[in-house]
Amino acid sequence: METLKTVNWILGAVFFLCYAYQFLYIPLLWLRRDPPGGPARLHDYAVLICARNERAVIGDLLSSLRAQTYDPSRLHVFVLADNCTDDTADIARSAGAAVYERFNRSRVGKGYALSCLMEHLQQDYPGGFDGYFVFDADNILSPDYVEQMNRTFSSGFDVVTSYRNSKNYGDNWLSAGSGLWYLRESRYLNHARHRLGTSCAVGGTGFLFSRTVAEEMGPWPFHSLIEDIEFSVDQITNGRRIAFCPEAVLYDEQPSDFRQSWRQRSRWCKGALQVFTRYGGALVRGALRGSFACFDMAMSTMPAYLLSAAAVVCNVALAVYGAIVGDDLTIALASVGQMALQMYATMFLIGALTTATEWKLIRTTAAKKILYAFTFPLFMFTYVPIAVSVLFCRTEWKPVEHRVSAASLRRRNAQETLPF
Repeated sequence: METLKTVNWILGAVFFLCYAYQFLYIPLLWLRRDPPGGPARLHDYAVLICARNERAVIGDLLSSLRAQTYDPSRLHVFVLADNCTDDTADIARSAGAAVYERFNRSRVGKGYALSCLMEHLQQDYPGGFDGYFVFDADNILSPDYVEQMNRTFSSGFDVVTSYRNSKNYGDNWLSAGSGLWYLRESRYLNHARHRLGTSCAVGGTGFLFSRTVAEEMGPWPFHSLIEDIEFSVDQITNGRRIAFCPEAVLYDEQPSDFRQSWRQRSRWCKGALQVFTRYGGALVRGALRGSFACFDMAMSTMPAYLLSAAAVVCNVALAVYGAIVGDDLTIALASVGQMALQMYATMFLIGALTTATEWKLIRTTAAKKILYAFTFPLFMFTYVPIAVSVLFCRTEWKPVEHRVSAASLRRRNAQETLPF
């Protein structure tokens, strides 16, 4: 069982070496200021929304787009109703969006839907647009979202991502765990990267890319299980910097059902394998040439999943071997317990710090904010079996059901003014 202690020590050391730099982001974020921006210029934007059976929520997104402080004549909203069996398309049309419909059961996923939507725009709007926003149907935007994104875009960035908050943070420990992770990613990864002058990463929804990027890549060519990260890696390996706009706040719905949360995160883990298999060489070559952004993206894409899976496989295998040969299993249990305690403490510190600094932005009660800082490590622990399962199980893209509308949130929070 001494072997197991050694293996866990090595895995812990490798994990520290891979991610210690992210802890340095925290003080650097506080010590650096946002780079100065240039004067904002008005641009014509296409808003791209891919929706599959989203009748419960798409109206809220379209309403928040209509309520923007940005010149509405400069926003052109397009919805791709993807394999819908409900009235999503009709709701979008009645709200003033231009709607296309797609029915393809073999090529499923947001990447294929975006490809279809951009193909339609190339045919129907050959002149193109200055920029293209990408949102998910469950999103709600702060009223000045586009205005703030436009200000950053006007500073010369070809890709801009935004601050991601949660509509339903307080539902339970699952929605809070996912929401807290995105808050941490926004503030202590992307915001820190932006202040340091390196590249950020797109996080699924709430981002903007320029006409130049659209013309370079053509109709959306990214079809992995995590098309957003694939897009980010492609841009970074081609030398482009992704900017962050902290003032542009987007709210989305996080899974509060364990099955849906497991399915979503399994897709992310499997997608990370796909992306690293395709782009890992380019990321490593970029890092060796001195690109910190390539190193950062390589670390963000792969090692955590592999190290988690390796830790489980090694501990189980060595524990079984020890039981067979009659070793003292208390040593193994102590080693595993120590590693779990260290991981819990690390995740708790990350969650507690994020909760404290983003306190006013988290939409739930003070008691739940405190409670979910303690359950955040448990949420992160569930990634371990997920990381192992995707190595052996087939993972496919499946839609996440969204049911949290603005009206339901107002009923829940009758005493509180929501920021949308």
